[in-house]
Amino acid sequence: MIRVLVADDQDLVRLGLRTLIENEDGMMCAAEASDGLAAVNAARSRRPDVVLMDIRMPGVDGLEATRRITADPELPAVKIIVLTTFEHDQYVFDALRYGASGFLLKDTTPAELLAAIRSVVDGGALMSPSVTRTVIGEFVAASPRPARPHPELGTLTEREREIVALVAEGLSNDEIGERLVISPATARTHVSRSMVKLGARDRAQLVVFAYQSGLAG
Repeated sequence: MIRVLVADDQDLVRLGLRTLIENEDGMMCAAEASDGLAAVNAARSRRPDVVLMDIRMPGVDGLEATRRITADPELPAVKIIVLTTFEHDQYVFDALRYGASGFLLKDTTPAELLAAIRSVVDGGALMSPSVTRTVIGEFVAASPRPARPHPELGTLTEREREIVALVAEGLSNDEIGERLVISPATARTHVSRSMVKLGARDRAQLVVFAYQSGLAG
C-alpha cells in the first residue's frame, strides 16, 4: 500500500487529491496538511511514501518544507512531488535541488498523477526525462547561475560523467544505451553508481547536479 501525504493550503485541492488517491487500488491518503510546517510534522509522524507538496503555502512554504523533510535523517525514503500552477515557477529548480523527486503541474491528468506517484515509489523518473530537462534547462537559461561543481564530481569516471550529461539531456536508460552502444542494464548501472557517488536521491536530482556542475546546459 502506497501511503500519500497531501500538502496544499486549498481545501478543495486537498479534497480532490485525497478522493483520487483513496479511490485508487494500492494507495491511501496517510494525512493532509494545509501549510508547510504541518506537512513536515505529518511526514515525521506518519512516514508516508510520497508527499504531494504545494509550493505556495502560508507560513513555512513548500520549498522550505521540502528542504526540512529531505534533510531529516529519519525520513530518507520519503519522496516528494512538488505541485505547481506555473510551469516556469522560479522555485521548481530549488525544490529539485533540495531533494524533491520532481514536479507536476496542477492541471496534470489524474492518470498522470497516479502514475507519477507509483514511479517515484519504484525509484524511477517522476516524468519523462525530457520534460524534466526542458523545464530545468529553461529555468537555468532564464536565470544563469555560475557552475558550482559537486564536491564529489571527481569520483565519477569519465564514462559516468558522460552518462550523467546524457541523463541531463533527457535521455532514458534505453536511449543512453543506444547512444553509447551499451545495454540498457549497463546504462542503468552507471546511472545508479553516479547517483550513489553524488548522493542524488533520484534521477531528477542527478539532472540538477549535472547543471550545477557544468556537465550540461
